[in-house]
Amino acid sequence: MKDLQLKKFSFLALLLLVVLGLSGCESMPNKGVGVLDNAIQQYTAGMELLEDGKMQQADKKFDLSLSLIDTYAPAMMGKSIVVAHKAIAQDDAAHRKVDEKASLKWLARADKSSKSPEDRFIFHVSSIRVYTLLQTNRWLKKASVHHKFALDADDLNPSGLPYYKNSYAADYYMAVAEYKNDFRRAEPLLQKIVGSRNGGKWIKKSNKMYEKVQKISRAASYYTLSGVALKIAVLDVVSRGDVAALLVSELDIDKLFAGRIRVKSQEKKAAFTPADMLNHPFRDEVSTIMKWNIRGLAPIYDETTRANLFKPDLNVNRKELALMLEDVLVRITGQEDIATQNIGHNSPFPDVEKSVGWFNAIMTMTTRGLMKSELSGEFRPNDPVTGADLLLAVVKLRNVIKVH
Repeated sequence: MKDLQLKKFSFLALLLLVVLGLSGCESMPNKGVGVLDNAIQQYTAGMELLEDGKMQQADKKFDLSLSLIDTYAPAMMGKSIVVAHKAIAQDDAAHRKVDEKASLKWLARADKSSKSPEDRFIFHVSSIRVYTLLQTNRWLKKASVHHKFALDADDLNPSGLPYYKNSYAADYYMAVAEYKNDFRRAEPLLQKIVGSRNGGKWIKKSNKMYEKVQKISRAASYYTLSGVALKIAVLDVVSRGDVAALLVSELDIDKLFAGRIRVKSQEKKAAFTPADMLNHPFRDEVSTIMKWNIRGLAPIYDETTRANLFKPDLNVNRKELALMLEDVLVRITGQEDIATQNIGHNSPFPDVEKSVGWFNAIMTMTTRGLMKSELSGEFRPNDPVTGADLLLAVVKLRNVIKVH
């Protein structure tokens, strides 16, 4: 009887271990891998997800890392960056403030837990990133101080920098901070990284940003940029509202289009103000764009509200920008054949079919030098438009139509 009970107990114990193993398989260390190694793996995976913009998945990875070692500082820093991203996405000021405090609290916890030189370096780089995102009081000065501390780190062990890999990460993220404030001050840092022999993955990232700096510099060399233009120029992705604001501020669309109407009574007015533009900072600019009915910038019917909205925060891709700029070019030059002159021609772009509705617009933009294709020949029609690309295209359009 005792043997039977013992066997029954052993079977239940084994079953319990199996169930616990299955339920905790994601957070427990992999077989043959130490707890610290697994915490590092989860953190590194979280950082990769963060860079891909997958904030929720990244946050879960950081939580898994901390479930293994609750004092693992890099994972705390990862959470600080995620919450900072959450804060700047908040429309409500009170909610943003809550997230800002939460982000800085995670950063403070990481500061206390950072003991090794490598963790201290990661802390300083993470601080630069958080302050650049939040842009709280004296954010650039604070970022600069952390950059100096990061550069003071000696003999960093690459194995202790599982995501950042080397010290050029500090220069890169300080360049991002400078770029957000004054694009010209980012150039020396970017040149330092691009010219290095062991910059690793930061060389490619820096090259990409350096190209943006050069585009903005070329645009600025034509004429003095307005404050609106400078703010939009450094954006990674531009929206419909940004395009409307830049067209009005840098091309003075209203004056240009109105000048082509001979009779005063024929001047147009915006039919209505969309509900999502009532309190928007670009309300006047969008109203101007709407009254001229520029292709690609018309109100969009929203199924949820059952109303026509402008959707100023909707991102603009390259083919959409080509359509918008072509329409402006046609209106100002009066050459209506521009909108059809490339129809039927063969496409020089491997990723653009000649039969698509925006083929002519892309051809118009590229043949006139307002937009460019990649070295591979691809136009990348569905890629988002950066602020630097938008600014340079608008400035070139200004020169094409000889607007002074």
